[in-house]
Amino acid sequence: MSTRVTVLGGGSWGTALAAQLSRQGHEVVLWDRHVDRCAHLNQHHRNPRYLRGEPLPVALRAESELAAAVRGAELLVPVVPSHALRQVLASAAPYLRPEVLICVATKGVEEGTLRWSTQVAAEVLPERYHSLITVLSGPSFALELVRAHPTAVAIAGPSPAAEEVARAFHGGALRTYHTRDTVGVCLGGSLKNVMAIACGISDGLGLGTNARAALITRGLAEITRLAVACGGDPLTMMGLAGMGDLVLTTTGDLSRNRRVGLALGQGRSLEDILAELGEVAEGVVTTRSARDLARREGVEMPITEEMYAILYQGRPADEALRRLLAREQRAERDGDRGVGSR
Repeated sequence: MSTRVTVLGGGSWGTALAAQLSRQGHEVVLWDRHVDRCAHLNQHHRNPRYLRGEPLPVALRAESELAAAVRGAELLVPVVPSHALRQVLASAAPYLRPEVLICVATKGVEEGTLRWSTQVAAEVLPERYHSLITVLSGPSFALELVRAHPTAVAIAGPSPAAEEVARAFHGGALRTYHTRDTVGVCLGGSLKNVMAIACGISDGLGLGTNARAALITRGLAEITRLAVACGGDPLTMMGLAGMGDLVLTTTGDLSRNRRVGLALGQGRSLEDILAELGEVAEGVVTTRSARDLARREGVEMPITEEMYAILYQGRPADEALRRLLAREQRAERDGDRGVGSR
């Protein structure tokens, strides 16, 4: 069944999701605040800045006026950076249909408030929308999705909203799975970016694949501890939004956060790296938010702490990795040292 969909955010991920939805026969509008980019996309069926050269569905339409873009939408898909999510949703709220489904594809934890994406949406939107808020996450590079390479993602939220949104995205090369664990899906999809920076640094320092595997595994332990402390299901961390996305982002060369880490490990400054990247690397901001959230919840996250020290306190990357190796020996699982042990 065709659905009227508005995707908020014309970056790589928003463009790829809009293309996927359009290929499934939905009437899709992609909102981008840049008038010239919208005009280019509507005329040439390509995004002039992100995923350049990749052909987009002819039926996909871009719109720079927010009110015009969201009015009448049956499914709203916010894909803006985490620092912009609250403001964009607040601006869109007056024009939303009362029964619109909402699927947040933004990854990250909001600075200051320490809210993850579905919490931000619930705070901004009236209560009538709360049972309609879902989140999409999983191992999915935008370039591969727009090229229709096989991809699987998780969509979390209340029933039946999660199932309806999953059906809207499902098809072609994209397979969707639904779950009720919004906390686990939000935090898994956000915190993996911190671990991607860590693994990039390790590889940039030439520490080898053993070190990378250790960081991935212990990174998953950190993410799981925090997700459970915040009310998430530990089994979610074994799925697409947990281990799946973590492996992809820590090992895949298309990962912006991994590329940031690689450059840091090679001795480049963060300012130069981000200027050259030209896109948002959510892991940089999420590192600070994750550290603050972990401290609030009383959860030990040593890898996250060291990434914070590198990004915000100027600690040399090689020193941070040495500090991790020098930590006191401990049991692998918390349960092996007694309930509540960290």
